[in-house]
Amino acid sequence: MKFVRFVLAMLLPCAAIAFVSVGLNSQALAATAPTVTITANPTSITKGSSSVLTVTATGATGITITGSNGSKRTMGATGGSVSVSPTSATTYTATATGAGGTATASVTITMTVSTSAPTVTVVANPTSITKGNSSVVTVTATNATQVTLAGSNGSNRTLGASGATVSVSPTSTTTYTATATGGGGTATSAVTITVGAAPPPPPPTSQLTVTSAGTGTGTVTSSPAGINCPGTCSASFQGTVVLTETPEAGNTFSGWSGACTGTGACSVNLAANAAVTATFESGTAGITSLQHIIFFAQENRSLDNYFGAMREYWQENGIADQSFDGLPQFNPTSGIAPLYGAPPAIPGCNPTSPYPGACVWDTSNLVASFHMISVCNENTSPSWQEAHNDWDYTDPVGTNPAKNNGFVHTAAGDARDNPGGAFYDTNGIRAMGYWDGTDLNYDYFMASNFATSDRFFQPAMSRTEINREYLAAATSGGYALPNGSNANDTKQLGSTLIWEELAKAGISWKVYINPEGTGCAGPPYQAACLIKTGYLEGFSYATEIVAKYPQNIAPISEYFSDLENGTLPQVAEIEPASDAALDEHGSDSDANPENVQAGARYTSTLINALMNSSSWENSAFIFFFDESGGLYDHVAPQPTVSPDGIPPVDLPAGYICTGKTGPICNFTYTGYRIPLTVISPYAKKNYVSHTVMDSTAILKFIEERFNLPALNARDAAQPDMSEFFDFNNPQWMSPPTPPAQNMKNPCYLNKVP
Repeated sequence: MKFVRFVLAMLLPCAAIAFVSVGLNSQALAATAPTVTITANPTSITKGSSSVLTVTATGATGITITGSNGSKRTMGATGGSVSVSPTSATTYTATATGAGGTATASVTITMTVSTSAPTVTVVANPTSITKGNSSVVTVTATNATQVTLAGSNGSNRTLGASGATVSVSPTSTTTYTATATGGGGTATSAVTITVGAAPPPPPPTSQLTVTSAGTGTGTVTSSPAGINCPGTCSASFQGTVVLTETPEAGNTFSGWSGACTGTGACSVNLAANAAVTATFESGTAGITSLQHIIFFAQENRSLDNYFGAMREYWQENGIADQSFDGLPQFNPTSGIAPLYGAPPAIPGCNPTSPYPGACVWDTSNLVASFHMISVCNENTSPSWQEAHNDWDYTDPVGTNPAKNNGFVHTAAGDARDNPGGAFYDTNGIRAMGYWDGTDLNYDYFMASNFATSDRFFQPAMSRTEINREYLAAATSGGYALPNGSNANDTKQLGSTLIWEELAKAGISWKVYINPEGTGCAGPPYQAACLIKTGYLEGFSYATEIVAKYPQNIAPISEYFSDLENGTLPQVAEIEPASDAALDEHGSDSDANPENVQAGARYTSTLINALMNSSSWENSAFIFFFDESGGLYDHVAPQPTVSPDGIPPVDLPAGYICTGKTGPICNFTYTGYRIPLTVISPYAKKNYVSHTVMDSTAILKFIEERFNLPALNARDAAQPDMSEFFDFNNPQWMSPPTPPAQNMKNPCYLNKVP
């Protein structure tokens, strides 16, 4: 026992002070034992619902609640309330701990299974998204013990018994099905989220620059706004920009160049910085100044073969240099691009495999571009097989960009396999030859004084017949080979011809044919005979021409008399004088050489006659070649549009493109470059166009002049050739005096050059 002493201070003498000791039992000071109670409200719930546990304690310093489901919670010393949502029957034990010991109390919450049928709904917001975005799916359920959400894309989620809201990001259209399961059964509900392709990224911002040119004035505006030139002539845009030209009073808009061509609407799809030139001319004259359009195509010459030495000719004749993409060895070493390059050289035949063996492709035996001395050459072929091998001997379907490396090999193959006996040039060297401004002095003079192009292409990668069908109808109707080559191309084409459209519009026209060597008797000459010697015979409309318009198929002598009499039609074609050996074609037979200078002299008689006639002042003469003839050119064919969506229909088994196919297997690429000269009092002087077009642009030019519809998608897509003309400032109302065609070069076939 412990003792406590109390000292009582009494008002007594110190000696009388008394001490009293009081003794207290230690049990009187012992701690009180804790008490605890726990209740649940309610004590029975359905799965997914909750109950509130209430704990009350005394004498405790801490309380814990443990559930038989493994849960554990702590509370303050006096207790409190907590909400629980057990998924099965669970006993909760409250334990109060204090200085006086430990006390416990328990309560059990039981689960009641509803026998009511569950319900479930599912909605999505939004129900349509683009790939990469999300939608919110909301599921609401009653009377359920379990809810799942399954997607047709394989996704699966477990939700609370009353449902939930979740975000989903399906990558394709997906149906989500919510399933509610309870004591009363199962219920489902579904919603579909449609997923569209992700929107394309916004186009890059690029700068468009407009330049005004010519002798006149005008304004150019843009939609969307940004350019109002003169003033603001450069602006940045995204996507497509449409430019509109407005000439000032007394001026004429003569055409676009650069990213747009022609005189129609200028729509520029800006994938990179671009520049457009709008040309305005003083005065109000236009294409209607032309009353006569004559076109004449000679045979089988590439631009490099014929006009490849153009810049050399300019230098030698004191003509100012400008850009012209001829043979690179004739470009200057400095100044205007393109600049000097070594003469092109491509693989020839392996010398260890001479004729009569096949030409073996040999990349170590290169044949370089060279000057032809003879003005006669054995023929080279531009047919389907050869033209596609010319693209790239190792890739004739155009899987990769063109290398223009097959010309020598194909020329050698044609020489060795020539049906009438092998040619002399069994190594194909002639394909790399060219003539210069001394050899073809008339044509070089005309191209330099009038307008020409270094981007004028034959319409198709095949031979004469196909390209001349394009010249009449802007299509070959799917023919890659001449009519009658096999059972798939024996029919005459039913395509609409430019002549048919002219006849419907009441526009006068003629096709002039040289009867020399044709076997047609005359004069007078019969249209039924003449038409069979030209290229209209390949169309069913030829029958109607002979029946309704026989006077429109005329001998070449009538061309000259029409010039003399002032009766030239509004549109005329002059067919090449092939049967007279004046078409500049390569020699089909060593026994009958064809002289290119003789053909050029024939051309000069046609052009000179026009320049010296009364029709000159309102005429345009378009001189070109039908196709490149299998002769080397260093510029690749260009992408273009299919005329009518018809692929080649007549390629025999084993031909290029009948097995492996590629970009150049349909009519969606041009052929190779061909020479062009545009001759008119209105032609721009010493002008070079760099605008890509093929010879169906001539049809577009005729359609533009006489307000005719396009024949098909090919001619519709062409520039209208207006850039070659300046109708307000004619340069050649008094035509120049061209030189007589040189006829002094030797003509032989038994050697090269």
